[in-house]
Parts: sequence; structure tokens; C-alpha cells
Amino acid sequence: MTLPTTVGVLALQGAFFEHTKLLKQAATQLQAENEARWLFIEVRTVEQLERCDALIIPGGESTTVSLVAARSNLLEPLRDFVKVHRKPTWGTCAGLILLAESANRTKKGGQDLIGGLDVRVNRNYFGRQTESFEADLDLPFLSDAAALKPEPFRGVFIRAPVVEKILAPGSGRQQQQKEEASGNETVIAPSREHTDELDAPKPVEVMATLPGRSRRLAEKLEEAELDDDIGDIVAVRQRNVFATSFHPELTPDARIHGWWLRQVLDAVRSADSPQTAT
Repeated sequence: MTLPTTVGVLALQGAFFEHTKLLKQAATQLQAENEARWLFIEVRTVEQLERCDALIIPGGESTTVSLVAARSNLLEPLRDFVKVHRKPTWGTCAGLILLAESANRTKKGGQDLIGGLDVRVNRNYFGRQTESFEADLDLPFLSDAAALKPEPFRGVFIRAPVVEKILAPGSGRQQQQKEEASGNETVIAPSREHTDELDAPKPVEVMATLPGRSRRLAEKLEEAELDDDIGDIVAVRQRNVFATSFHPELTPDARIHGWWLRQVLDAVRSADSPQTAT
């Protein structure tokens, strides 16, 4: 019998229970498509992380998650999981902040980042808790096999960050030098190198934007070819890392969880397949 694919949800703080609930709902819906078996676990230790084929970093308070992860000796294993082993990882809200290579408007003393996405995020971009809101989002990646346009996804934004700049692939070190030279309070994730030297860097993909609150492209993007006015960037993907500034786990809609589980399954099967010699 095929071993189950193990998906962990980082359970140090935040909406980890809600993510697990929707993962189970999505997995049930996927059973009609394939014979994949799933195991969903809460991750609080290095040993639990090592069991995982994929990981979700839920919404919550990014500084708190970072501190607890450091005290639990999880920060370095998390960085290796994401940036060295390149296992599928999804971060929501606080998870987006932690998975960014650069974050500004951090609290006094800053915070530790995991990294993995060549982006700079602006924490609490949309304001305080009282300024939280919901909005319909157009998510083309949720289109079905018949290429039908998906129904809008109701995004829940709670003290949400936004991707304010897309960095050139693999530019983390150069970005760190720039930020240190400028003397600002931007935090940079420690560098990690993947073992495959022939593996070319890949750019960040913009997966969703929020219209109506946008600024000019030149203020947000670096070395990216997009429309002049694309709205605020609220979902991105780069290689094995996916992140959203909103909270899909706080809705009854499991479509994004189902889509992501398909990405996980593809990645796991690709890793298990023998590499073709060239």
C-alpha cells in the first residue's frame, strides 16, 4: 500500500486548527480524482517537521511565531525545509511575512524570517485590527479542467501584509547589503544555498492582486514585466513556496487548499521519480 503524503501545519500560534479542518475537507473532495492518501499533523518539534512532505505556516502573529520557533530550535530546520530541501510550503498572512526574504515595518528589535520568496513585504499594510475587511478575489489558478472561470474567492484580510516589491531571483544577499547601507529597519532572511548548482533561479509569480487599492508599478516591483497598474499583490508563488496575505482558512471555501494539495502531490511524485540521465 502506498504511504500517505504527510502535510504538517506549524502549530506554534495562530489558525492552525482551521487549516487542518480545511485540508481534511479538501482531501475528501480530491479522493474522487486520485487514490492519494493523506496524513495531516500539527508541527511543534523538529522531529515532527522531519516527517513532513509539505508544510503550512498559518496566519497569526508573525513576531510571536518567530520567537517561539527560535526557542523551539525550529528556525534553522524550517529554513532548510523551505530553502535547501525545497519542500512545498504555503504561508498565510503571518506565514507570508515569515517566508519573505525581506520585511519592513517590523517591531522594535525586528524579527527572524525563514525566507524562500524573493519579495519584500509590508507588515500590517492595510491597517489595524479594526480596519480588517473582506473582498472578492479573482483567482485564475483555481480554474477547473474545462478552463471555466472560477467563482470569486472571498478573501479575509486581518492586519494583512502586502507584497510591496518583487526582487530579482536569488538577490537576497544584494538586498541585504542595500538595506544595511540605507540604515532602515527592514529585516532580511539569512541566506541558504540549494545543493544543485545547475538549478537556475526562478522568478516570483504573482498569483492574485487586490484591485482598487493599488499604487504605481514602479514603487512595488523590481525587474518584473507586469501591467502598469496591477493592484496590491496578495498572493505569490516561487518554486516550492506559495503565500497569501489573506486567510483562506477562515472561510468555508476549501478550493485553495485543494489546489495546493494537488501541487504537493505533483511535487512529491516528481521527487520520487527517478531522474532521467542526460
